[in-house]
Amino acid sequence: MANTKSAEKRSRQNLKRRMRNQALRTQVKSAVKRAREVLAGKDAAAAQDALREAMRTLSAAASKGVLHPRNAARRISRLARAARAGQPAASRV
Repeated sequence: MANTKSAEKRSRQNLKRRMRNQALRTQVKSAVKRAREVLAGKDAAAAQDALREAMRTLSAAASKGVLHPRNAARRISRLARAARAGQPAASRV
C-alpha cells in the first residue's frame, strides 16, 4: 500500500490508466475479430467498413501508447493482406 501522498496519487493514476488501456485493448480485439469474421463472408462493402474500423481502432491504440506502433502496423498489414486475398484479381489495384 502507498505510504506517501505522492505514492497514493501515483496509485490512482495507474488505476485510471489501466482501466483506460484495458478498455482500448478490448475495443481493438473486438474490431479485429469483427473484421476477420466479415472478411470470411462474401459481403465486400461490409468487409471494407469492418476493415476500416479495425484499422482506425488499431491506429488509435498505437497513438495512445496502448499498443506498440509496430505491433499495430503489423496487425493492420495482416488484415489488409487478408482482405486482398479475399478479393477477385480484377478488383485489386
